[in-house]
Amino acid sequence: MIPALTLGVEEEYLLVDPETRDLVTEPAPEFMSDCKDRLGERVTPEFLKCQVEIGTPVCADISEARHHLTALRSVIINTAEKYGMNVMAASTHPFAQWGRQIHTAAPRYDLLDKDMGGAIRRMLICGMHVHAGIEDEDLRIDMMNQMRYFLPHLLALSTSSPFWGGHDMEMRCSRLGIFDSMPRTGIPDRYESWSEYERMISRLISAGVMEDATKLWWDMRPSARFPTVEMRITDVCTRLEDALCIAAFYQSLLRMLARMRQKNLRWRIYPRILLEENRWRAQRFGCTNSMIDLGRGECNPFASLIEEIIEMITEDATALGCVKEVFHARTILKRGTSACRQHETFDNARKEGADAPEAFIAVVDMLVRETAADLPEAT
Repeated sequence: MIPALTLGVEEEYLLVDPETRDLVTEPAPEFMSDCKDRLGERVTPEFLKCQVEIGTPVCADISEARHHLTALRSVIINTAEKYGMNVMAASTHPFAQWGRQIHTAAPRYDLLDKDMGGAIRRMLICGMHVHAGIEDEDLRIDMMNQMRYFLPHLLALSTSSPFWGGHDMEMRCSRLGIFDSMPRTGIPDRYESWSEYERMISRLISAGVMEDATKLWWDMRPSARFPTVEMRITDVCTRLEDALCIAAFYQSLLRMLARMRQKNLRWRIYPRILLEENRWRAQRFGCTNSMIDLGRGECNPFASLIEEIIEMITEDATALGCVKEVFHARTILKRGTSACRQHETFDNARKEGADAPEAFIAVVDMLVRETAADLPEAT
């Protein structure tokens, strides 16, 4: 049977000082309590005080996810403005320094700081996670094994981290290069069954290197809290419509794989080193270059690969009611991801006579505007 494929979306945002455009290292304590009064458990603090995380409830379809993401972004933006801050949805800040940030005082974060040292302290990065409901445990593993192939494609459509600490990293996604300094990251290994996966978890826990499966920070993982497979590879999308496209693409791909399974077919499982090569190309070039078509054994333009995937999943997007969101990938390819627009904004500012710090400020202003661009006017 086709699994439920209900959706849950999590996004992380950065809090920005509207005067300096730097990050707010010490937000007013009332900000988070005010957000919680309005959103409850849908909003949580992150490891660094300059970050805030939101999460939708379980959504039956992309329309419901749109409703909740729109409301959550709107509340966070409006509440931040009340306390003299702006909100930016991007996986890195163009020039903020990680060493100046302060971590949130909480037992979980204190333990992470003690265990990970400098690796966690420089996690001045934000991501987007998408949960898809899959009831059967072994099916979760099977779907994860096959979906690994498409993780670099999703990353390439989401990139929003070209700058880091005042430097052009010459990458569309510098976030993963930072995140990979943590243990248990990257594309997961292949597992034959849920029981094999559980044995691996038990071994790590019994060895004392982690407390539970929430400390697996792979690009995709079976959720430790919900009956879902959680996609974690993507940058947070600056524009809401791009985020909904990523969620719809992920959901539709999973349905396609489940549909193939009904016919005793499956996506070929490739060696992890080949998947990691495409992951690297997504980090380096985003959607602007080529990616390896592993079936053909050759690099092809990313745009043509996405067109092939759209053709494969249109039936599934139709069944799920998310054709418009899936087809939005063509808009992303045409105008570029957030990383592309950040580079364009920076280059245009420099051409108009701005120095590098002024050009970075122009990038922040663009990101703040586009974070709210697809939202209704505040009420």
